[in-house]
Amino acid sequence: MADDSFRVEIDGVVRYLPKMRVNQNTSIAVFNNLGDTELTEACANELSKRLSSVSFDFIITPEAKSIPLAHAVSVRMGMRPYVVLRKRYKTYMGDATQVETNSITTGRIQTLFLDQKDRELIKGKSVVLLDDVISTGSTYDAMRTVARKAGAEVKLACCVFTEGGADGLPDIASLGHLPIWTD
Repeated sequence: MADDSFRVEIDGVVRYLPKMRVNQNTSIAVFNNLGDTELTEACANELSKRLSSVSFDFIITPEAKSIPLAHAVSVRMGMRPYVVLRKRYKTYMGDATQVETNSITTGRIQTLFLDQKDRELIKGKSVVLLDDVISTGSTYDAMRTVARKAGAEVKLACCVFTEGGADGLPDIASLGHLPIWTD
């Protein structure tokens, strides 16, 4: 590993993730699959294998980086529907369910919104939570809370990578683990 990057390999696809500072004392390896079709497809191949033994009705994912991943996993799993939790409220979302979270990459409070239409869709259904990286568990907890408020049963959370202490969180299937560097 070079000092400014971290090497990862998924399904034969190698990437060097840039090491970036997120606050005065902490740096992370930034995983960004947006626009990287080869990497997204490789991740979807491996995540679909992990999910093949799980019985569920819907995938729930937060916007934005995990949307192409949710789509690719959905296709591999026979067009299983997926629901996107939005980070901004839009009028067409109606009486949306919302939960606040604090993401390590934004460093501020965000709100996840579940569209009223999608809430009705997942009510009484089993779901898998899908994200690109689970680090502190804050977004993971917010996604779980939104699903439960909507009356869905969370079967499993999955992600491409856990980060920091997230590898110890329960019910998370990941393809690997990213370190956090502190000064």
